Amino acid sequence: MSTMQALVLDRHNGPLELIQLDRPEAKPGEVLVRIAASGLNPLDTKIRAGAAAHAKHPLPLVPGIDMAGIVEAVGGGVDGFKPGDAVYGMTGGVGGIQGSLAQYAAVDAALLAHKPTNLSMRSAAALPLAFITSYAGIVDRAHLHAGQTALVQGGAGGVGHISVQLARALGAQVFATASERDHEYIRSLGATPIDYRATNVEQYVAAHTGGTGFDLVVDTAGGPSLDASFAAVRHFGHVVSALGWGTHALAPLSFREASYSGVFTLHPLLTGQHRAHHGEMLREATRLAEAGKITPRVDPRRFDLRNAERAYEALLDGTTHGKIVVDVDAMLAG
Repeated sequence: MSTMQALVLDRHNGPLELIQLDRPEAKPGEVLVRIAASGLNPLDTKIRAGAAAHAKHPLPLVPGIDMAGIVEAVGGGVDGFKPGDAVYGMTGGVGGIQGSLAQYAAVDAALLAHKPTNLSMRSAAALPLAFITSYAGIVDRAHLHAGQTALVQGGAGGVGHISVQLARALGAQVFATASERDHEYIRSLGATPIDYRATNVEQYVAAHTGGTGFDLVVDTAGGPSLDASFAAVRHFGHVVSALGWGTHALAPLSFREASYSGVFTLHPLLTGQHRAHHGEMLREATRLAEAGKITPRVDPRRFDLRNAERAYEALLDGTTHGKIVVDVDAMLAG
């Protein structure tokens, strides 16, 4: 096959057109992957709308940041992968790099890891961006360890539910804000749910920490959620966020002599720097998934390249129960 099917966006907020493109080839350092499933993220909707200048993705574009699939071929100098391997990664869809809503992609081998054996392609495709964002904040920045307390703002969301599980795997006592409909799910992850609509930050800090605050607060929503995080952290604690833009009062953080770290998950894709660490983090995700400590929550609805418009609509209409995944190859997706 010299061509492949791919979804292409020619203008912001325009239709996703399913067209034939030349199939890419694996250059030195790259792996050609036959894509089974593409995991969508809220960032994908912002890129499509032209509301994510930081993603630096010119038009026309093939969208899709996360993927799972089968190695078709490897380029020169690639070790650790061979044709037939099941792999996954956060591999494109930003910075002019072809995304995963296509039958094939030639991707930097450093960004890949072997898929967890106990996860389907659909589940694996839901994991990369969420896990990398969570790990970069919780482990790389905050160095969370057993016995500490962690609050995850938006604990049932895409990054949030992975952050809850990662913090639990590290031995922390975990709390998570969520709407009431998701409280049972939060409990099933081993965390204590907090109804952020029924209680304000002062009330839940008093109820769950005796007014001391949490050792770590993971913000996954930005805006007022980040302001609440500054008020919820304990003295000398740490707040991490992947949505730290905007205007925020730092006084609550300063009075607690606490630290703040931002996470910019796209940096390795955009610059080519530190890409090997993405692969390292996903190898840790594989270890934790195979140990039963990390399980992505996948929305049960099925989408493919022909109706991917509906997948984007599902991301925007607030009806999701887990990550939205598009089956690029239904036979492989599982």
